Amino acid sequence: MALNQPPDLAAFTPVEHGKRSLRSTMVRTMLIVLGAILVAVALELFLVPNNVTDGGITGISIIMSFLTGWKLGIFLFLINIPFLVIGYKQIGKTFALSTLLGISVMSVGTLLLHPVAAFVNETVLAVVFGGMFLGLGTGLVLRSGGSLDGTEIIAILLSRRTIFSVGEIVMIINVFILTGAGFVFGWDRAMYSIIAYYIATKVIDITIDGLDQSKSVWIISDRTYDIGNAIISRLGRTVTYLSGEGGFSGEDKKVIFCVITRLEEAKLKEIVNHFDENAFMAVGNIHDVKGGRFRKRDIH
Repeated sequence: MALNQPPDLAAFTPVEHGKRSLRSTMVRTMLIVLGAILVAVALELFLVPNNVTDGGITGISIIMSFLTGWKLGIFLFLINIPFLVIGYKQIGKTFALSTLLGISVMSVGTLLLHPVAAFVNETVLAVVFGGMFLGLGTGLVLRSGGSLDGTEIIAILLSRRTIFSVGEIVMIINVFILTGAGFVFGWDRAMYSIIAYYIATKVIDITIDGLDQSKSVWIISDRTYDIGNAIISRLGRTVTYLSGEGGFSGEDKKVIFCVITRLEEAKLKEIVNHFDENAFMAVGNIHDVKGGRFRKRDIH
């Protein structure tokens, strides 16, 4: 029997690969459509009827719609088109097509929902639930590789040419937009808009990262194997031991690397402190985990 056998190429046939790709595309498309519909619901049934706006192109569209009397969906589509072209040239075809689908569904959705009466007339409820629907819908689209707002595209491009990050550029733009909303709708509505925007931002983070957000952990200690064994036995997570060298001491060090959920972070810190209160530990957020043995094994 040969020690090195060729891989079973039948398991990687173009047909199966095509089926997986088609299934993935269909799921991504459905999530983009669902997300865009949720955003349309948030705008037309919660926020816009109560004169509460959003940031970015959506906020500009709401203000323009109020000032001109034109339907919101028209501005949502027209203003985003130039940014969509830029995104196609600078980011890629898949992103542009996903974004075009999302913006089209969102625009049509707002046009269809415009005649429908507001779901609630209580401003606080409109802000809370409108912000939640807005964040959930936007998060689904972003997670599926698209976007509903050209502001992010501009922010990405400007960040490459300035000292500001994408988040900082988006924030600066939204400050001007929400200030404009204060002049148009009144300052109380502008403050409600800030609350809705904050809620939407938090829900976007949860939608993209998930409630069970993963965290990467790096631990350096003189009791590496005790800590590693405890993580395996008490958390049911696998660990990887890496070799390192102290920058000041030049001593060889063993480093533990593992991935946990944020719900397990407190328990992990308790384990590390139990064995070594002076251990170095760095914890960071992870947006996606694939492959390996991240799935939690049963603890007996």
